[in-house]
Amino acid sequence: MKIKRKASILIMLLATFIMFAGLAYAQDGETTDSNQNKTYVILGCAIAIGIAGISSAIGLALAGSSAVAVTAEKPDLFSKVLILQVLPMTQSVYGLLTAILMMMGAGLLGGDSGVLVTPLMGIGAIWIGLAVGLTGTSAINQGQVASSSISAVGRNPDVASKGIIFTVMTETIAIFGLLLGILLMVGLGLL
Repeated sequence: MKIKRKASILIMLLATFIMFAGLAYAQDGETTDSNQNKTYVILGCAIAIGIAGISSAIGLALAGSSAVAVTAEKPDLFSKVLILQVLPMTQSVYGLLTAILMMMGAGLLGGDSGVLVTPLMGIGAIWIGLAVGLTGTSAINQGQVASSSISAVGRNPDVASKGIIFTVMTETIAIFGLLLGILLMVGLGLL
């Protein structure tokens, strides 16, 4: 529980710092230089994958410790607990997908490198990164649910499918964040 609280506080402080630093920098410069705005897109990418990735790592560790304990006593349950243990990783996939889509939209990854990135697109990318990254913190809670599900599978292997359903329910929040990010990218012209 202490790890979850510390990670949540750290993530919120980091997100707040980045948000205010980016806004202060944008107001200070008041420039429409496309390269500077691409820097904001890069920052948005880093926020999305950074926060979601850290959260996934914590969730994977929570579920993994239970998976190791169960497979030590019942090695035949490896495939069932592996599915549950890997589920908190999907939030980092959402962060990565968001970063790739924003880089493509800004011309940083293939395509036309001469894309004009407006200030609205640049600052919007930071907010998109925050939305996807912060909703990706659901991976921590998903790791806790997966850990409990893995323990239940260790006692009764027939509940594996029910444990997967419970574990996937926590991920819905991250899916909402990804959907919001994609819709904002379309609305801002990054896609």
